[in-house]
Amino acid sequence: MLIKDLFNMKRPVISFEIFPPKKDSPIETIYNTIEALKDLRPDFISVTYGAGGSSQGNTVQIASIIKNKYGIEALAHLTCVTSTKQEIHNILLKLKKENIENILALRGDIPSDPNFKFPNPLHYHYASDLIKEIQATDNFCIGSACYPEGHFECMDKVKDLENLKKKVNSGTDFLVTQLFFDNNVFYDFYEKTQRDNITIPISAGIMPVINKNQINRIASLCGATIPKKLIRIMEKYEYNPEALKEAGIAFATDQIIDLLSWGIDGIHLYTMNKPEVATRIVSNIKEIREALKSNIL
Repeated sequence: MLIKDLFNMKRPVISFEIFPPKKDSPIETIYNTIEALKDLRPDFISVTYGAGGSSQGNTVQIASIIKNKYGIEALAHLTCVTSTKQEIHNILLKLKKENIENILALRGDIPSDPNFKFPNPLHYHYASDLIKEIQATDNFCIGSACYPEGHFECMDKVKDLENLKKKVNSGTDFLVTQLFFDNNVFYDFYEKTQRDNITIPISAGIMPVINKNQINRIASLCGATIPKKLIRIMEKYEYNPEALKEAGIAFATDQIIDLLSWGIDGIHLYTMNKPEVATRIVSNIKEIREALKSNIL
């Protein structure tokens, strides 16, 4: 099923994101993660794509397992800045062969290796270039990334919103946000998209804080603001991993409950391949929503 049809059928759409194992790890290590996540009955699971195409084959294989073995819709990430048109064409053929109908079209990170060999000249400069090509080739549903606090490479937020509008006009069917920790940042961003006539569904990307160093690193890479409340939590429980995990799950749960009460289109949970954390959050949300229905709270 096309993910855009899921958004037409129900709101909110609940989804998870996983990433392929590292190069030196067997692909089978991801199977237990998928097995655990399937019991939570997500609407779809997305599979990330390594910089420079490092996990290209694994992304397709894992997406195929999610769709064809477990019967869950899969969203395959696809990056383009390091690829040729022929390479992208070949991947699209593989995805079609594996019955994968949904693609998250991304420019992709610039490889850190200074000796990396890019196509010369570049075949793709922006995600919008890839989106146009996917839309013209076959009946895929196309998702794109959006950045509530702006893309870290674009200091002009007006220009960043213009870039988003370009991706939407190129054929994007739905959006998934970069992670954020302050819901007010998202609400402000959403109002701006509406004023700019961006009306396709937007799913909010939420990452539970279970490791201080990891979150600090990720936030610095993507430019996400860490609110004072979350800073206090991380500082208080920095040397107590289990307590930090519990507090991080509670913080993410509160974020999601607030987004759900606001009427969010979808929740996209960055699982970091830790299904036990996703299980706890989904269970918390279910309990709170049931309590609200029963007027217990």
